[in-house]
Amino acid sequence: MKPLLSKTTKPFIIYVLIILVISIPVYYFVVDAIWKHELDEHNEIVAEKTSSQINSLKLSDQKLRETIKLWNEVQPTTNIQSVNKNDSFKDSIFIVEKPHDFLHFENIDRFRCLSKVIYLNKKPYRFNIETNIEESQETIFFISVTTILLFILMVGGLLVLNRKLSKSVWKPFRRTLDKLKTFNLNNQTKIEFDDTDVSEFEELNQSLGRLIEHNVSVYKMQKEFTENASHELQTPLAVLKNKLDLLLQNKDLTEKQYQIAEEMNLALSRSSRINKNLLLLAKIENNQFDNSEIHLDELLSQSMVVLQEHFEQKNINVQTEISPEIEVNGNIALTEVLINNLILNAIRHTSVNGSIDIKLTNYIFEVSNSGTEKLRSDLLFKRFSRSSKDNNGSGLGLAIVKEICKSQNWTIDYRFENHKHIFSVKL
Repeated sequence: MKPLLSKTTKPFIIYVLIILVISIPVYYFVVDAIWKHELDEHNEIVAEKTSSQINSLKLSDQKLRETIKLWNEVQPTTNIQSVNKNDSFKDSIFIVEKPHDFLHFENIDRFRCLSKVIYLNKKPYRFNIETNIEESQETIFFISVTTILLFILMVGGLLVLNRKLSKSVWKPFRRTLDKLKTFNLNNQTKIEFDDTDVSEFEELNQSLGRLIEHNVSVYKMQKEFTENASHELQTPLAVLKNKLDLLLQNKDLTEKQYQIAEEMNLALSRSSRINKNLLLLAKIENNQFDNSEIHLDELLSQSMVVLQEHFEQKNINVQTEISPEIEVNGNIALTEVLINNLILNAIRHTSVNGSIDIKLTNYIFEVSNSGTEKLRSDLLFKRFSRSSKDNNGSGLGLAIVKEICKSQNWTIDYRFENHKHIFSVKL
């Protein structure tokens, strides 16, 4: 799980990095193209200015030749030559590299050159000019590096500022979330949310306040219902069972009357168990049980002693693998119900002379029993669903186990391996 701030800033950072990587060569080539254009424009101006200034002197042909010779000697970056017969009279731009004659720290110079036809005394001459490009490349490089560094500083500053502002803006939400984490329906304490000047968070707090108030009201009604049902239903059921027990002890009953009364007694006993289990499910769903530290190995050993008679009745071979000092967080009463339900379920669906394996470690509680075919996993933990023809149970045992695991943040799984039904509770 990642915080919302990371989810919002990560795409932004990736986007900025992509743009930065793309912009480095683009920026370099754009600046380089602009610089070369400026150099070419500079060379063009020098050629035009040279032609204009020499023509303005109105020299004779002899003086012109002397001037051109002198020009070529004193201007190392320019050259004026007579046009050859094969000259195309077209301008050209190119780059040349020359070795140094007087510098020792660099071996080669690069020049941006222009070769252009100019007219002096109305005669064509080939004018060549060279401009050192090394300086321009260094300038482009340093401008690019400086811009990139400034860009990185700007993006980094924006990210830091965004993170600080985001934390400040989301602070009311964090306070609301912290209060929701400590809220417990069993305490039924009303949450007082802090005031905020952000309209969205204020609307959220108001909606949460109404929702919590409604849930507390519903919880109170459900709790009252379960308490009333526990008292009002169990009492008449107990009275009816006592009356039937007295009736079964009557010696004047005929065989048929006794059989009817016995069937009524079994149905009433099953109804009483179903009622108790439904009430237990309602209490689990309403979070009416508190958790604490449990010594699960001791609780399992106690249940094994209590259920020993059931093993002996069907001559079941029990293999146990119980690690010592296993402590878990849960409700001791519910955990005892979970253990008993899983073991009784295994006993009920194990044939005479069958086998049951019970395993407990720091991470898992596992109950497996011998069987012939796999059960339907989609119906196994549903209420009143039956995977066998045995009608002695209430049909709620595994559903209760599922709810107990859910309330204690455990998970239960079923699998069928090597002709064994295996129920695993991951602690």
